[in-house]
Amino acid sequence: MNLIIDVGNTFIKIGVFEKPLLIHKETISADNFQITIREIKTKYPLITNAILSSVSNLKEEDVDLILKLFRTTVLNHTTKVPFKNLYSTPATLGVDRLALVAASVDQFPKQDVLIIDAGTCITYDFKNKNEEYLGGAIAPGLKLRYSSLHNYTSKLPLLELKEPENYIGDSTNEAIHSGIVMGVLHEIEGSIAKYCNTYPDLTVILTGGDAHFLSKRLKNSIFATSNFLLEGLNHILAFNNSQ
Repeated sequence: MNLIIDVGNTFIKIGVFEKPLLIHKETISADNFQITIREIKTKYPLITNAILSSVSNLKEEDVDLILKLFRTTVLNHTTKVPFKNLYSTPATLGVDRLALVAASVDQFPKQDVLIIDAGTCITYDFKNKNEEYLGGAIAPGLKLRYSSLHNYTSKLPLLELKEPENYIGDSTNEAIHSGIVMGVLHEIEGSIAKYCNTYPDLTVILTGGDAHFLSKRLKNSIFATSNFLLEGLNHILAFNNSQ
């Protein structure tokens, strides 16, 4: 069994895999990390290997606990991955993006794949049918756009995500919803179209916390999945253990 730990900007996602099958998943705050890890260790005593992926700060004592309890791979740019990384600055590439590409290699081998991760940021990552990772793009996510409008202006309110009633906003609140939601949808549609011009057989994956909200509103044929990053981390761990 494998323990998968994904430390994001807001929450920590934890998965337990029995070979390729995800048998346990939960999302926690950093405050509950050690309690949760000990509970999982008790519930799944057959876990031997773990992988830790972090785009945020995890306390040193939390990392020490993982290293103590499991044979742990701490994912970074030197970790072996099942694809050729052609990013010009690999040391600056987010480990979450490495995991997403690994999942695409595992589940969509020998295909041109664009992975769109709609979370705090919206990231676009592309790997070709030769299993080469070329790079992509990083843009502000939905919540970042709402907070930016509020934080960098004197009068615009801070709103929660909501589908606009009309693309023509007839109030300040509706104009904000239209500008942000429609802007993100057009950005994603435009990015997909740009890639399809060069890679006509493109497979598009949409994942991340806002994937469900966005997938229902996008015109393109995409695969929406909530566990793609965890599955990618599990694939990297299995790949390293087989070397």
